[in-house]
Amino acid sequence: MRRHRRVISGLTAERERMNALLVRHADESLEKTGPSAQLGRWVVELPSRRILWSDEVAVIYEQAAGALYELEETFAHCVPESRAKFMEVFDRCIQDGTPFDEETEIITAKGRRLWVRTVGHALRNAQGEMVGVQGATQDISERKKAELDAKRISARLASTLENITDAFFTLDAEWRFTYLNQHSERLLGRRRAELMGQQVWAEFRRTVEFARDFSDSGAASDSAPVEFDRFYALTQLWFEIRAYRADDGWAVYMRDITERRHSQEQLRLLELSVSRLNDLVLITIAGPRGPRDQQLVFVNEAFVRHTGYAREEVMGKSPRLLQGPKTQRKELDRIAAALESEQPVRAELINYRKHGEEFWIELDMVPVVDSRGKASHWVAVGRDITQRRAVVAEIQHLAFVDPLTQLPNRLVLIDRLQAALRQSADGGEFGALMFIDLDNFKTLNDTLGHDKGDLLLQQVAQRLLTSVRDTDTVARLGGDEFVVMLEKLGRSQEVAARSSGIAAAKVLEALGRPYLLAGSEHYSSCSIGVTPFGGQPQTVSDLLKQADLAMYQAKSAGRDRVCFFNPGMQAAATASAALSTDLRQGLRDKQFLLHYQPQVDRDGTMSGVEALLRWRHPQRGLVGPTEFIHAAEESGLILPLGHWVIETACNQLAQWAERPETARLSIAVNVSVKQFRHPEFVDLVVEAIQHSGISPYRLKLELTETLLAEGMEVTIAKMGTLKKMGVTLALDDFGMGYSALSSLKRIPLDQLKIDKTFVRDILFDPNDAAIARAIVAMAQSLGLGVMAEGVETEAQRAFLARQGCHCYQGYLFCKPLPIDELEKFMVTALAG
Repeated sequence: MRRHRRVISGLTAERERMNALLVRHADESLEKTGPSAQLGRWVVELPSRRILWSDEVAVIYEQAAGALYELEETFAHCVPESRAKFMEVFDRCIQDGTPFDEETEIITAKGRRLWVRTVGHALRNAQGEMVGVQGATQDISERKKAELDAKRISARLASTLENITDAFFTLDAEWRFTYLNQHSERLLGRRRAELMGQQVWAEFRRTVEFARDFSDSGAASDSAPVEFDRFYALTQLWFEIRAYRADDGWAVYMRDITERRHSQEQLRLLELSVSRLNDLVLITIAGPRGPRDQQLVFVNEAFVRHTGYAREEVMGKSPRLLQGPKTQRKELDRIAAALESEQPVRAELINYRKHGEEFWIELDMVPVVDSRGKASHWVAVGRDITQRRAVVAEIQHLAFVDPLTQLPNRLVLIDRLQAALRQSADGGEFGALMFIDLDNFKTLNDTLGHDKGDLLLQQVAQRLLTSVRDTDTVARLGGDEFVVMLEKLGRSQEVAARSSGIAAAKVLEALGRPYLLAGSEHYSSCSIGVTPFGGQPQTVSDLLKQADLAMYQAKSAGRDRVCFFNPGMQAAATASAALSTDLRQGLRDKQFLLHYQPQVDRDGTMSGVEALLRWRHPQRGLVGPTEFIHAAEESGLILPLGHWVIETACNQLAQWAERPETARLSIAVNVSVKQFRHPEFVDLVVEAIQHSGISPYRLKLELTETLLAEGMEVTIAKMGTLKKMGVTLALDDFGMGYSALSSLKRIPLDQLKIDKTFVRDILFDPNDAAIARAIVAMAQSLGLGVMAEGVETEAQRAFLARQGCHCYQGYLFCKPLPIDELEKFMVTALAG
């Protein structure tokens, strides 16, 4: 602080010296002004307002020397913020002779910015008439820079004094308080406002020992600082006092050093100084492998509390022990670079406590240099910013998420859609945009109130999320408008259109189910517009307009429906959506039934049947599974539909079990991959068996090879559970899918079925014949039964029998029949 005061005093003296210099040169000739003084003379002749500069002034303005200039040219050099004031004082001098002394920032002819001091006064002739203005100009740029630096230093010093953790106060010559920092209140136990202007001895009578200390130190006659430590029994504290003599009193620094007096080591001093901080403090030293190899030599109590590590666990270890899988590599590289260059660094890192919990820390690291100027240690101060990061994340969440539904808002949708369009245009898969608007939503708000409307919107949001894939984006645009972005629907427009149609139908059905709004049931529907994208450059704006237009077309067509924008694909997509809608209606109206195709053994005796699903559509008539199974799988209806098939088959077996002639028959049921992989599939099969009371081995589940493509362990576990119950398991369409020999020996099968594609040309195609022989041989070697499907001629049956296949199914024996016709067929077949 003394050094800062000396700088300020020096600046004041310099200014006074320059004032005297200007006064001393006021009446001297131009030629006597030395160039080294950066000061020159000038004169303005009136009324011409022409100005003549000395060479020194010309140098300052970086203009040609010896030239006459218009006064306005001088004004033009002033920066805009100084020009008006300078012109005002100059013009006043011209008008009434008022002298001026002005400091102005100028721009020289070469574009440099300088500060100049200009003094001027009236120039009169012998008759006292004003004939001009004369004066001097001085380059004061260095002085101004010093003044600005001094102001910054003073402000920084004031901030530092206010924020230091020790007491600092000033006293005037009468020992009255003139300044106290905020920590003086804590140490002195009084508010600053109460102490300002009060005499220290009057306010703190028991501290008069200070006066004796000052006297003992000879401070009254010596300019050296008074420095002493003193123990005061009344407070049982040690204080370190440093008093500095000033021109008008004293500057006093006071620190509680009670703890330090009990410490013998400097490291202990640091530990006690920072032990009360909530911030984590670490001190490291470079290890044997250089600056990047830092080793801990000190941690404070906050570090111990916060990380869970004891001091002895970390001493000598690398700070890297706090790092983990999510610690940012980029930040670590930046810290490493700072260590190498011995520069301070601030970073925000994910660190880990001893037991693995993550926390965010803001870390400030500064080097501590030795006598050679090299970093010997590093001091790091860390603040836990986990809560701050959480707040920032919450703010970001609010900026990008609709507060009512918690869905992404328009900003997020546009950002994701732009990314999807770029990826799709670059050769990625096709996608689709689904624009959803609730039907008659305004009526709901007007009749039931906006609170009920908000409840509906929240439930709609949840249904949308559960109706699409996790990878799809569901966003709320506002009001009752929602948008779903479907990505990766396939590499062709046709596949994307079909998939998006199925998805739209699923959404339509989900939003059409009744809602429970504050205890009351409410029905709603929606209109959906769909537009595919991909394969070509498209804009977000265009896609939203297309989907919006398609949505309005859906409303115009009567609401509660899906409409596609692309005319060329609209028919197929609309049909797909309609098919999914019809499937749901078919389930509700019980439009599905089973046909049964007999299965026979080597003697032609009927051993069982395969249940084949049919749909009695009110307009399309009897529809086979190839026309609707894919739509059922895509829309998720395969689960309830497949469960209905199993239940119906079990109930039929229960009826046959009551008759001796049919009690031994089995029913084979096809199970889709999606159906089998459902978490509740096994439980549903068990429930159907127990509810019907049948013997489990009479139920045969025919699985496809696709099931073995992935999730083998889960598949084997489920099949094992069913097998232990006694359910018969067959692998359908064997040879057409993904099964490998290594997997066949692991899965608990009972039977392989030769696909009809191999049976059809078995007498003419040697490859098909070879495959059939191989399948039979493989089944026999694995101890499995084998059945051939699609047997239509006696020659085919005979060939298969010669290979060792003695179970058959096909039109040679009987076509699929409804249950009433099958019963008639069985009368003859079982009797024969």
